[in-house]
Amino acid sequence: MGNYVFSTEALISTVSADANDPDSKHDLGGNIIPALVAQNDAQVYDFSTNDVPGATDRDRGYWRDVGTLDAYYDAHMDLISVDPIFNMYNHEWPIHTWPEITQPAKFVFDEEGRRGQALDSMVCAGVVISGGTVRRSLLSPLTHVHSYSLVEDSILMHGVQIGRRAVVRKAILDKEVVIGEGVEIGVDPKADRQRFDVSAGGIVVIPKGRVVEA
Repeated sequence: MGNYVFSTEALISTVSADANDPDSKHDLGGNIIPALVAQNDAQVYDFSTNDVPGATDRDRGYWRDVGTLDAYYDAHMDLISVDPIFNMYNHEWPIHTWPEITQPAKFVFDEEGRRGQALDSMVCAGVVISGGTVRRSLLSPLTHVHSYSLVEDSILMHGVQIGRRAVVRKAILDKEVVIGEGVEIGVDPKADRQRFDVSAGGIVVIPKGRVVEA
């Protein structure tokens, strides 16, 4: 994330000049900001020296560029490490969000082979893990993981449905994706590339609202 603060006059002036430059790509980070720097009209804030209450030497100055799918994935995996380098549990400097008004997360069934559980994971409000297993993953609100299914090393957005006996490994599933019964993702790389987009690092990406059947 980049935060830019402009005066109205400076922004209008610089954007207008850039619009008349035939060699410009008219990109904020690539053209507008460099032009302001060249004019000595830009200042920066050095977050590496920012003193955050409760921060440790390890997490001070944490930064990731999430401009690629693999970097985006890695940033999420940072959050669920045992000792996260980006600490969301620093109560001296809490990170606030606006949660949906929904039910608490729920884990149901405790039978051999059909146990609702999440390990080394983050699980948001409204999630139901119904007889399935989740490992090293992040589950967004209202996600439902059905019986005998397995989710590992994955990011599931709002409202994702994982059907019975499905397997999802090393994947990013966008909002409202439905994975049908018995579907396997992240198991056979060749089959994944025939059906889905796969990042350079091997992360399977399924777009918003897609229904995937076996």
